[in-house]
Amino acid sequence: MRQRVSCCEARPAQRTYMKLLRYGPLGQERPGLLDAQGQLRDLSAHLSDLTVESLGPATLAALARLEPGSLPRIEGDPRLGLPFTGTRQFVAVGLNYVDHAAEAGMRVPQEPILFTKAVSCLQGPNDDVRRPRKAQKMDWEVELGIVIGQHTHYVEPEEALQRVAGYVLVDDLSERAFQTERGGTWDKGKGCESFGPVGPWLVTPDEIKDVQALGLWLDVNGERMQTGNTASMIFDCATLVSYISQFMQLLPGDIITTGTPPGVGMAKTPPRFLKEGDLVELGIEGLGQQRHRVIAWDHGR
Repeated sequence: MRQRVSCCEARPAQRTYMKLLRYGPLGQERPGLLDAQGQLRDLSAHLSDLTVESLGPATLAALARLEPGSLPRIEGDPRLGLPFTGTRQFVAVGLNYVDHAAEAGMRVPQEPILFTKAVSCLQGPNDDVRRPRKAQKMDWEVELGIVIGQHTHYVEPEEALQRVAGYVLVDDLSERAFQTERGGTWDKGKGCESFGPVGPWLVTPDEIKDVQALGLWLDVNGERMQTGNTASMIFDCATLVSYISQFMQLLPGDIITTGTPPGVGMAKTPPRFLKEGDLVELGIEGLGQQRHRVIAWDHGR
């Protein structure tokens, strides 16, 4: 990607935080940001796109020095895509909220439980979600996502958050029968097509006063299913970044989705799972909201 942001183009910093996004039809997204008044602004004059290469400290600092009011307004209500492209690893953490472990009838883990979601499941925050072929138990999970901004390997907890480019809202959609009843690892039920809505924005760390004090919620068809707070995490964000970096190299643009609070469908009495036509809405304080409809796996094909 050709970077066009330079220090001489940027104005003196009025702010050190951003909500970065990509907007437009699938495959034709353009870079943008959300200003303090909630207006979408176009970044095309400064970046050809928001990719993993855009997430390094130098580029983010240069973007932060731009005056948002000088950027072209984006009119209307365009589709929002993934906030950035090029993610190579999508790492997930299971049973990371005390009350979710309790509702699942499982012990509080002594170390983080890790699995992966296929990067091919990533999609925009409001795009339709496809119910997989032969799915029986499709479930929802509102989660905080950590986006890595720098190569990270064997980092200590006290330095871990310095490697973070920002935070995103994630719906860690799952197919529980694939996940738990088909043998092997959880990955089978986690990486299905469209099972990784991310966004609407990448929010840089300076905008988040305390990442361990964010409210989360999720509704299905207007009914509240999940309510929680990142304060209830068993392993906080710094611990997770450090822990995962002991086992693998984390690369710019990698996403760590950090677990879900209670209220998932499989824990309901009786269990409740997503069906075609259901509307899922979710949000995290400061990170925006998602809204997606469940459709058949072959709808529109």
